[in-house]
Amino acid sequence: MTSLERPNILLIMGSVRSGRRCPQIAEWVISLADKSGQLACEIVDLKDWHLPFDDEPGIPAKGVYMHDHTKAWSTKVASADGFVIVSPQYNWGYPAVLKNALDHLYKEWSGKPLVIVTYGGRGGGKCAEQLRQVAAGLNMRPVDTMPAITVAREAIENDTAQSLEDLQPFEASVQHALAEMSTLLAATRTATQ
Repeated sequence: MTSLERPNILLIMGSVRSGRRCPQIAEWVISLADKSGQLACEIVDLKDWHLPFDDEPGIPAKGVYMHDHTKAWSTKVASADGFVIVSPQYNWGYPAVLKNALDHLYKEWSGKPLVIVTYGGRGGGKCAEQLRQVAAGLNMRPVDTMPAITVAREAIENDTAQSLEDLQPFEASVQHALAEMSTLLAATRTATQ
């Protein structure tokens, strides 16, 4: 990455459920990143990635992959300078599909900054803390701010979409987390020049 290029950030949607809120919230986070002009973000929908559970014979830390789908996932993740994970909180945790996507690889995540954005009836703080622990195990660099978007109980029960007005109270937190990522990336760039 040259000093004029914007860092390449993959925004990983952590849910594949039908009727999920993840695409709408991910697009909103991307719009906030675009406003800053500092990050080039791309959405990665795990629905589009066929990553069977535990199908590689070796451990990911070795970085030797037998299956084309894992090799493709490795190339995609390795191409990123940092990550944003947008995930719902399910039963005080995060979806298995997200854990599987993280566990498929190891070195490709290492040293890269991470923003964790969660959502749910209680905002997703427990999910975020679990993701922070996994990120530490993968040697990622999660930012301090972990935006947690509270979805109204009525919206959950009636399966209604979030409006931009509903997301407005969480905008400053997301922008702050993205700014923290930009600072980490700039410091890394300076240290390697």
